[in-house]
Amino acid sequence: MGSDHYFTAAPASPENLRTIRVSLAGRELEMTTAGGVFSPDRLDAGTAVLLANTPPVPPGGHLLDLGSGWGPIALSMALASPHATVWAVDVNERALDLVRRNASALGLTNVNAALPGDVPDDVTFRTIRSNPPIRVGKNGLHGLLERWIPRLDERSDAWLVVQRNLGADSLQRWIASTFHPGFSVFRTATGKGYRILKVRKHGTPPTEPIALV
Repeated sequence: MGSDHYFTAAPASPENLRTIRVSLAGRELEMTTAGGVFSPDRLDAGTAVLLANTPPVPPGGHLLDLGSGWGPIALSMALASPHATVWAVDVNERALDLVRRNASALGLTNVNAALPGDVPDDVTFRTIRSNPPIRVGKNGLHGLLERWIPRLDERSDAWLVVQRNLGADSLQRWIASTFHPGFSVFRTATGKGYRILKVRKHGTPPTEPIALV
């Protein structure tokens, strides 16, 4: 990738489209990936741990995949909850194009691949699922979470997968101190060197019932 990173807005490296086989939402699928995005050759271990250790997504409402890459989390949520609106948010334009390609190939019409600034300010989320970009640095990561975690609906959860040796435990402590009161954070699972962190937004009255349309 040369000087490109997976969090580069417009990768300058060759696209080099490729097809990989992955298991998402209980289905064996062929997905299109490319150079200049995160984990283009396989479903990365952290995302696999997240998908295997989180509960079913809500059946409706707005759902967020933060730092979507080519889309495995967003596509899994869209397949599992066809009545939901799934937002795949990334700063990498090439990654967003791949999400759109893959959603179209799967016949999914409930996926919005968007830059952060293109998500309407009044949209709140019934869940956030994320393999966050740890390598943007602590300040960048904290700013990202400070922007999006408050946009959880009341009585809703964010699920984050973070590699243990890249600061999962310190991130948990930071979340606990930053989003207090009104939020809580727990480690719910570990696997293959990763931690799953559950961030719950509390509040009353509870969120309105989901309307399926």
